[in-house]
Amino acid sequence: MNTSIPAQQWRDLVGRYDLSGPRYTSYPTALQFRPEFALADQLEAMLNSQRHNKPLSLYFHLPFCQSLCYYCGCNKVVTRNRNRVDEYLQSLAQEMEHYRELVGIYREVRQLHWGGGTPTYLSHKQMAQLMALTLRYFNLACDDSAEHAVEIHPGQTAVETIEVLRGLGFNRLSMGVQDFNPQVQAAVNRFNSEAQVRDLVERARQCGFHSINMDLIYGLPHQSLASFTQTLDSVIQLRPNRLSLFSYAHMPAQIKSQRLIHSVDLPAAEVKLQIFSHALEQLQREGYVHIGMDHFALETDDLVLAQRENRLQRNFQGYATGRECDLIGLGVSSISSVGNVYWQNQKSVKDYQQALNSGRLPVERGVCLTRDDVIRRWAITQLMCHYRLDWQELGEHFGVIATDYFATELEALAELERDGLLTLSDDGLEVSRLGKMVIRRIAMVFDAYLAKNPRHGAGRYSKVI
Repeated sequence: MNTSIPAQQWRDLVGRYDLSGPRYTSYPTALQFRPEFALADQLEAMLNSQRHNKPLSLYFHLPFCQSLCYYCGCNKVVTRNRNRVDEYLQSLAQEMEHYRELVGIYREVRQLHWGGGTPTYLSHKQMAQLMALTLRYFNLACDDSAEHAVEIHPGQTAVETIEVLRGLGFNRLSMGVQDFNPQVQAAVNRFNSEAQVRDLVERARQCGFHSINMDLIYGLPHQSLASFTQTLDSVIQLRPNRLSLFSYAHMPAQIKSQRLIHSVDLPAAEVKLQIFSHALEQLQREGYVHIGMDHFALETDDLVLAQRENRLQRNFQGYATGRECDLIGLGVSSISSVGNVYWQNQKSVKDYQQALNSGRLPVERGVCLTRDDVIRRWAITQLMCHYRLDWQELGEHFGVIATDYFATELEALAELERDGLLTLSDDGLEVSRLGKMVIRRIAMVFDAYLAKNPRHGAGRYSKVI
């Protein structure tokens, strides 16, 4: 099947829709979180979740890094003082102690994710200590069917670490490859060779990891269509189960480390367009399904199956299969999503630890969703995950007449329909192949906060293309 989009259509798409917008890992987005968030709402959400005995997803933010990657906008602590990890693990234990009573000791944890930062910055002993603490305070699923994922920096991870991680129960691996070109790597201070990645992949498969994900970034300094194609060719040969192809968002005003990147070295918008268009075609030829936005997976992957079975979701880690799980984020800046309440921890390690030492949860801000938020969250999730909306299904879920409820949105959608991004009918909305490339723009129509203030979040969001 020919999946290519004509070059002129691409150019027209960029010309009309190259604007900034949310990635909708949540709705409302984190910009709506407020410091006056009532901890009573958090407590009520946790107790209600406990009454319904919903399974859990745990995310641990491990912020430490050995070196600074110039493009990175994550919450991180670059240090060579590894003793700081021991202090941080003590704080995580304090936080877990708080949650043990709120969660209930029998709630099964079906998903576990270590993110960062660089989780493999931890020594093998520290990794074992963190897993032992987790097992002490939470009921991790004992079988290997649960999703236990960890992020690694392939240029700073020993092959032996893969065996340690598997022994601790991890069965999913995510590698931040980004680019193999030496000039690109030097420009962003991120180094990992093809040989290093290949060795790690081989050992992970020998150890029985279920899934391997690789992250690539396009739009980095000195990248060209030819150079990025070489990187992608090498990655495809390693046959990762999942592949994320992120567009670099250059926002030096918000991300200080990006000021070390020279804007004159960045590829032009037209080149970025060529890179993504070519990568899309190449990946689909090689048997990868375009899940959405920048995510791809092999036909047999759980994400593909979840999408086909209408149970794919978006959460604060991106696309996920565990719709039924409540998410508890532990560690500095982590975000939790329990029922219709979101909250985020303190963003600095100092503030995070001071809160815990004072005997309280280190929550900095949060939001309790309104009924309108819940309806719009459902609609946006359907669009982001399944590229369609069914008016009858929405009405049955929430007891509304969808076309009346979203009458204003339908007027805005009519313009996008004229541009060939979607099709409207009496039954609902269907996103076109072209529209999938700008799905964030379509979802933005249903964002009430953007509707009230079109410049809401200006300069804080990345470009939708």
